[in-house]
Amino acid sequence: MKLDKIIGDRFKERPADCVVDSHALMVRGGYMKYVANGIYSQFPPLKRVTKKIEQIIREEMDRIDGQEVMFPVVMPADIWEESGRYESIGNELLRFKDRSGSKMVLGMTHEEAAVHLVREYANTYTKYPFMIYQIQTKFRDEARPRAGLIRVREFTMKDAYSFHTSQEDLEKYYDVCYEAYNRIFARAGVPEVVTVKSDSGMMGGNVSHEYMLLTAIGEDSIAICDECGYSANMEAAENITELENKLDRAEIEKVETPHKETIEDVCEYLHSDVKNSCKAVVYQKNENDEYVVVFVRGDLEVNETKVRNFIGSEIHPAVITEESGLKAGYIGPYNQNAKCTILYDNSLKGIENIVCGANEVGYHYTGVCMERDIPDAEYGDFTKILEGGICPKCGKHTIKISRGIEVGNIFQLGTKYTKAMGMKYTDKDGNLQYPIMGCYGIGVGRLAASVCEAHHDDYGPIWPISIAPWEVHLCCLRPDDEEVKAVADNIYDELIKSGTEVVYDDRKVRPGVMFSDADLLGVPVRVIVSPKNLKENLCEIVTRDKSVSVKVPVEDTVSEIKKLVEKLYADLNA
Repeated sequence: MKLDKIIGDRFKERPADCVVDSHALMVRGGYMKYVANGIYSQFPPLKRVTKKIEQIIREEMDRIDGQEVMFPVVMPADIWEESGRYESIGNELLRFKDRSGSKMVLGMTHEEAAVHLVREYANTYTKYPFMIYQIQTKFRDEARPRAGLIRVREFTMKDAYSFHTSQEDLEKYYDVCYEAYNRIFARAGVPEVVTVKSDSGMMGGNVSHEYMLLTAIGEDSIAICDECGYSANMEAAENITELENKLDRAEIEKVETPHKETIEDVCEYLHSDVKNSCKAVVYQKNENDEYVVVFVRGDLEVNETKVRNFIGSEIHPAVITEESGLKAGYIGPYNQNAKCTILYDNSLKGIENIVCGANEVGYHYTGVCMERDIPDAEYGDFTKILEGGICPKCGKHTIKISRGIEVGNIFQLGTKYTKAMGMKYTDKDGNLQYPIMGCYGIGVGRLAASVCEAHHDDYGPIWPISIAPWEVHLCCLRPDDEEVKAVADNIYDELIKSGTEVVYDDRKVRPGVMFSDADLLGVPVRVIVSPKNLKENLCEIVTRDKSVSVKVPVEDTVSEIKKLVEKLYADLNA
């Protein structure tokens, strides 16, 4: 491919609206163009990158007996109503009506379509297990798209669905997919991706893992223990607390706390440690606005995902009204009579002397003992794990909080969808059973952007050889020089004949412009043909990451290029 024929412009200035490096470099490098909020078109360089990622994914899915299918982008609402997700999912699901008035949705995920495709076919145990997958455009109406391709509304995703007749078989295949994903990310050039335990969210299921690329610009928080290797998304990480309140039991006393509505202000006013307090965080269920009060130790933060999963309902921050019976700023667990769901965090268990709201404006209690005064309290894990917190695996105070980009996920869905949609099979004893499902996803565009985020410098991406838009970038300095042009043309022709992917820059531009564009395209091997080197019958071969810089005889240039390309592939695969 000649560079001057490639559509899309490259430019020097960083776009003002690009907050992360990968977004800025991919806009500057002529990879993508903004269409609408969270929606982009791909120029040829990015399309070549994503096509290679898709091919790696296909090879690894086929390797574990996956069968590629294709689901529709637009689906009738009725199959989503079968699963119950038509109503339970919020505004992320784009709903509309077609010209006949039928309710339709744009696919943001395809569990329903997968069950719909195979529920008549897989009616006997002899047809199990199997896995189907697709690479398809999806649309999720994100409220806050950001960071270019890292969080978008329209995206290409590989989603796979496996079907099994036993939990044991699902777990066995889950491990197979787990290793296949490790191979995919290694082949894509990001072996540093880590696996973390995660929350299943709207997907459902009991066991799930996310594949995270650790980076400061990631929007997910990850709890990691370097001592034992534990890792989990903050949403799923168990928060283990120690009983730090050493105060002796005391009688309950109601004290006046005028205009002190935050737990920090109350504790400062009463000269008490915030760890010796209990605060209330109030939500409402989306479905009926019922109040949910979560009582936690004063120094901790509520983990909304854990609350949502426990009560089985979407929630939002409460608007506390007079009729609710709750007194904002003064809510406490003792003598609490409001009509609401009450949850007690594990951090309160065993505390014998705490400060808490008195459920009366302007007053708090001191001396409340959880065991004595709220004996019926049932406790659960409803708070966020902290930096320096206790590792759930090894029990040491070694938790670190890092940021990461989710590049893939795998779920054990169980029978959530097959049961809801009436998919059954006859087992070997003639009984009807519901198949057990697994689900496995990778965002293609997000992975491309994440690789760019992980491997770049100030001048452009440094693409791994496996997904680079081209393998070789040939630069002809001084194309007006007949000898230079002839040598460069011959190298180009030989590389094309040998099957090497090469982009050829023979434009009449200054070397600085030529090298700047080459940096933005990030091709791993660069070949420079110049009058200066030809005086010594040499061509220069360098790598984008600057790890290799050699000059070789003109007649050996093509063979040396091919050796270097092969070595880069071998190093990556190793």
